[in-house]
Amino acid sequence: MPSIPPLSSFRGQGRASTPRPRIPVPTARAIVDCAVYVDGHRLPGRFTHDEALAEARSRGGFVWIGLHDPDETQMADIASTFDLHPLAVDDAVKSHQRPKLERYDDTLFLVLRTVSYVPHEMDGVSEIVETGDIMVFTGTDFVVTVRHGEHSGLAGVRRELEDRPEQLCHGPYAVLHVVADHVVDSYIEVATRVENDIDEMEEQVFTPRNHVTIESIYQLKREVVELRRAVNPLAAPLQFLAHKPDLPVPKEIRRYLRDVADHHTAVAERISDFDESLSELVSAALAKISLQQNTDMRKISAWVAIAAVPTMVAGIYGMNFEHMPELKWTYGYGMVLLFIVTVCAGLFVTFRRNDWL
Repeated sequence: MPSIPPLSSFRGQGRASTPRPRIPVPTARAIVDCAVYVDGHRLPGRFTHDEALAEARSRGGFVWIGLHDPDETQMADIASTFDLHPLAVDDAVKSHQRPKLERYDDTLFLVLRTVSYVPHEMDGVSEIVETGDIMVFTGTDFVVTVRHGEHSGLAGVRRELEDRPEQLCHGPYAVLHVVADHVVDSYIEVATRVENDIDEMEEQVFTPRNHVTIESIYQLKREVVELRRAVNPLAAPLQFLAHKPDLPVPKEIRRYLRDVADHHTAVAERISDFDESLSELVSAALAKISLQQNTDMRKISAWVAIAAVPTMVAGIYGMNFEHMPELKWTYGYGMVLLFIVTVCAGLFVTFRRNDWL
């Protein structure tokens, strides 16, 4: 009869000592759209990313594939098809990258930060600006856009570009320009709405007898700082794309990119002005609070001075000395009360005339 192993030999076997392997998710789950464009027109039909690249190369067109939040496995599959550099692929998987432009042989890798305005309450904690990412790989016959965040969809951009085949004829760099232009336009829209918030806050600060918390201004200032961090670093990549002659960007697209760079410069300057305006609002609000505190202290001091009169008189006549004047006087009590009321009324009128009450 075989012996029963001791209970100690089963300890620890109920839990796995190593984590369960992740089930790979098909690459198609991360693909939002995959299209082949020839002579500025989209070819009918559905393609996988491998089929799309083969079809584009056989017809002399290019592929535009859009991805949303791909994981490492999905991105590696795309990278093997389009021969993307591992360093750029690693950046594309991770969100919250700094805007930049990198070149890997014939492939350009552009990182853009997207922003979205969030309706909010001025409570000091609400989020005003939500950020995301769009990464664009641009090659001779392909464009791969990788999107992180829910607000930065490119479906509308793709439809608008497909309605302009004359621009699509310029190839993958036409897509790069349209995506950059779309992102910069969103900067302008968000900056306009933030400017409205600042104007409203400024009106509240300078309205008499209106209470404004410093936390609300700091909330706006914090979000403007985040907006500036998303917008300003894109200036160098756009200038590089627009003015660097050795990049494989068509001359006509470079002209459009210069216009995008000009719009970006304008919105970056507006955001810098927001920061200065909010700093001035903080100073104004602090001065208003300080003035209100001084007013409150004057009122408190005035009432303390008025209350000191009856306190002083009551303290004097509350002493237990036998020989004190007016103690045996018939009208002493009434005259003391009349004296207290007269002095207090005189102090009240004096403080009121001097705007202390």
